[in-house]
Amino acid sequence: MKKRILVIGAGLSGLAAARELQAKGYEVVVLEGRDRIGGRIWTSTQWPDLPLDLGASWIHGVKGNPLTTLADSLSARRVQTHYDRNITYSSDGKPLTKKEETRLEVLRKQLRKAIDEAQEEEKDRSLRQVADQVREDSDGSALTQRLLNFLLSSEFEQEYAGSAKELSTHWHDSAKAFPGDDALFAEGFHTLTKHLAEGLTIKLGHVVQEIAWSQTPVRVVISQGELMADQVLVTLPLGVLKAGRVRFAPALPKAKQQAIAGLGMGVLNKCYLRFNKVFWPDDVDWLEYISPKPGEWTEWVSFQRTLKQPVLLGFNAATQGKAIESWTDSQIVASAMATLRTIYGKGIPEPAGYQLTRWASDPFAHGSYSFQAVGSRPELRKELARPLNGKLFFAGEATEQNHSSTAHGAYLSGLRAAKEMA
Repeated sequence: MKKRILVIGAGLSGLAAARELQAKGYEVVVLEGRDRIGGRIWTSTQWPDLPLDLGASWIHGVKGNPLTTLADSLSARRVQTHYDRNITYSSDGKPLTKKEETRLEVLRKQLRKAIDEAQEEEKDRSLRQVADQVREDSDGSALTQRLLNFLLSSEFEQEYAGSAKELSTHWHDSAKAFPGDDALFAEGFHTLTKHLAEGLTIKLGHVVQEIAWSQTPVRVVISQGELMADQVLVTLPLGVLKAGRVRFAPALPKAKQQAIAGLGMGVLNKCYLRFNKVFWPDDVDWLEYISPKPGEWTEWVSFQRTLKQPVLLGFNAATQGKAIESWTDSQIVASAMATLRTIYGKGIPEPAGYQLTRWASDPFAHGSYSFQAVGSRPELRKELARPLNGKLFFAGEATEQNHSSTAHGAYLSGLRAAKEMA
């Protein structure tokens, strides 16, 4: 008789695993609580001529990346963005002068040096504590604080989605990276998830409530009743595991619970603004703003050069990213426009349309992706990935020690789990 496998979650890791396992001849069913596949890969088709990724957007590091291989096999059209195609604006909205650029670069080097030194210390500290030390060792001025806030937001919080107060100095950058540029999907990241889902049995709107994993077969209680399986793969995001939205009977081992509690779940929210015409430099990919308020509209991406679309994407991460989730749509858009008007003048037009995310409030995500919190070690991810009794398996970006917090990490975790289960 065929081995029966239940995969919980139709995100990139769950779909990758299910596809591998089905190809090996197992009976595989994917359970998904949402009314769509993809999980934290979510391509919006609200604007028919411009699919937009509300979740993962980029293949980070295209050389040797398994997602590049997958995208190549589908002839998926991609465009590359470049961090060196950027312009940085000061708090008054003017491009940085040479003197200001030099001041920022000096601080950047001081911060990097302080982080390198702190990584050699025995006790872990937060990045915020290290930056505070840099400020004290500098002139301690309000300008220095503002520039340090900008560096923490643009280079760390936006990258790792965790607050500088929570990010581990020792381990925030412990994951490996693939070389090469970053690539956006012209037709959206769902090009990959739709392909992986082809031919799979996926049950949408099936919310898992409990997994009884000590018995044989494993019993999975869902909103519609219960299902039995020889093996179960859990690909729930770390935020969902932290929130305890699924009961495990018996409770997960202490080491796994400690891994769930110790790792951080970050937030990176997006605000897409579409205009009828471009009023910003059309040859840059990244616009940066040294905001008077820490982390507010620090980073923007322009889609004009790459996709020939008058669209700006503004980010808010970590503390600021969470804070704006309680705002109305119009308050978020007004706040974004206030920043753009500071930079480009009061005469710029209102957006013709917008699209927003609120990942922390999403009950099927409770955040964007995982990060190394102060005091947490990368080995916790191995513990999170460890199978239990040959029946309960785990995948998802948070379970990948080498490629956590990325779409390719999620994909690789699915392939790894499929091997373990087979």
